[in-house]
Amino acid sequence: MQVTVWRHPRPEGAKGLCVGARCDLPVERRRAKRLARRIQAHARRHHLPHEVWTSPMRRCADVGRWLKRWGWRHRIDAALAEIDFGAWDGRPWTEIPKHEIDDWVADFARFAPEGGESLTALLKRASTWSGGALIVSHGGWMLARRWAREHPDRPPQADQWPRPPDYSERWEL
Repeated sequence: MQVTVWRHPRPEGAKGLCVGARCDLPVERRRAKRLARRIQAHARRHHLPHEVWTSPMRRCADVGRWLKRWGWRHRIDAALAEIDFGAWDGRPWTEIPKHEIDDWVADFARFAPEGGESLTALLKRASTWSGGALIVSHGGWMLARRWAREHPDRPPQADQWPRPPDYSERWEL
């Protein structure tokens, strides 16, 4: 299923932190509204239904809430969430023990921080998602969906993982 997905706007207070599914950072109101207007214009140009799917995290859902104010249907789905970094989530990267980062790099696809999710699990979750056509999600989710489509039989190594999309960037997946 082809989808159009935008990465959420830049969240407040994320600098230097491991930000995943448990780190629910806010987005500045104007940034959320600006992205909602871009999604609205895209839907109008392409004659798409006024329905948007978002992750439950505020940095995504706030965009959907703007669209809902303007008469859109806003659906929230936890399957669109960022990877769950477990015990790392919300912590400064500098406070995560180096040996844990080394373990992750060594087994990039299968390693999961304590209480968290492996990249393999995110790849499966992102590649099998089949909701609507317009989505606001996260960089990790977008990368996982693209990787699973382009490399269905090859788990990624750390040095192969691409950089995430820019905040508010749109991808056709």
